Amino acid sequence: MSPRRLTGLLLATAVAGLVPLTAHGLTPQEEAAAAPPGTAAVPLDELTVTTEQVASGLERPTAIAAPDDGTGRLFITEKPGRVRVYDPDSGLADEPLLDITDAVDSSGNERGLLGIALPPDFAESQELYLAYTALPDGAVTLARYTLDDGGLEPLLSQEHAENSNHNGGQLAFGPDGYLYLGIGDGGGAGDQNNNGQSLDTLLGKILRIDVSAACGDLAYCVPEDNPFVDTEGARPEIWSYGLRNPWRFSFDAADGSLWIGDVGQGTEEEIDHLSPNAGGANFGWSCREGSVEFDPEHCPDGAEFTEPVFTYQTSAEGCAVIGGYVYRGEEFADLAEGTYVASDYCSSTAFALRPAEGGGYEQAAIGTFETQVTAFGETAEGELYYVNDLPGGLHRVGFAPADAGE
Repeated sequence: MSPRRLTGLLLATAVAGLVPLTAHGLTPQEEAAAAPPGTAAVPLDELTVTTEQVASGLERPTAIAAPDDGTGRLFITEKPGRVRVYDPDSGLADEPLLDITDAVDSSGNERGLLGIALPPDFAESQELYLAYTALPDGAVTLARYTLDDGGLEPLLSQEHAENSNHNGGQLAFGPDGYLYLGIGDGGGAGDQNNNGQSLDTLLGKILRIDVSAACGDLAYCVPEDNPFVDTEGARPEIWSYGLRNPWRFSFDAADGSLWIGDVGQGTEEEIDHLSPNAGGANFGWSCREGSVEFDPEHCPDGAEFTEPVFTYQTSAEGCAVIGGYVYRGEEFADLAEGTYVASDYCSSTAFALRPAEGGGYEQAAIGTFETQVTAFGETAEGELYYVNDLPGGLHRVGFAPADAGE
């Protein structure tokens, strides 16, 4: 594993962009962990984002993963069902790494090959994990793919036939070695079945499972410390709930905290933030959307909700939040170390969040990305990239002093 700096910080804050955003208080648990890191990063109002397009010709790219095998490659998923390879020396390879289009239902705007994650032993095992909507009925599916023989082994399937939207599909291995999978609320509008607040379904959740073994009739195991293992009627795979469409989430490589971008319906987009091992969090959907009440009939008695760390107005200030990463690379560490970067599919705003010295939080919009950002990714060394949808490009993220061009 590549050496990375450790800090033990929970980064939780509010964003202020080119338009006003709404900040929310921290829970006592978050406050206890929110000690700013020792960093030489410049204040956010002195920072701007830079981007460099390094590849084009991708067909609706949806996710990025980086093997920690010394090659410097990036694996990029395309909505129809292919994984492409970018090499910083030779560019985007013509031949895909793999092609599972025969298994993928890519109908509609939101179905397709949606997520990819590489296990810590990828260099030896040559196995990777894919999330996609499967033929014939769009079930959200987690599968293991073996590069050596081209074998595709479905591990988990969640029915999702009624609506084609809100599939989620983000995959990430956590610092605990378990695989996390996000699944949307079942789609349509308004979460009519209240899936977000129902623990008997995987819809509207982030799951946490052990894919290194099989247990009983399952092709995976459920960690014993998952929060609902002993809750009657609950799906034991659930790690957190009350989510509408957690399209993209990531773990901070330094402290293991979890950042989640949850797409809103019509009022607020939100980003949520959990300290390590904080399973069982309820983010409120569809009782609430972001920080405001959405459907009081979907509000469980006595429920305790985890507040978003920032929200912004859907339709007026964007349309779909695209969760990003905390920058932990070396090249721009003096400028941006510890800075969480995210965007929005429509506005392309580069949102930046970082705790401030002595308490409180720096918050800024630090520029814009190219149009229609769909996903961010980080290399094994912590450098950031993003892909955009219909332009089909791969872009490298950089940082510069805000007055560098003046």
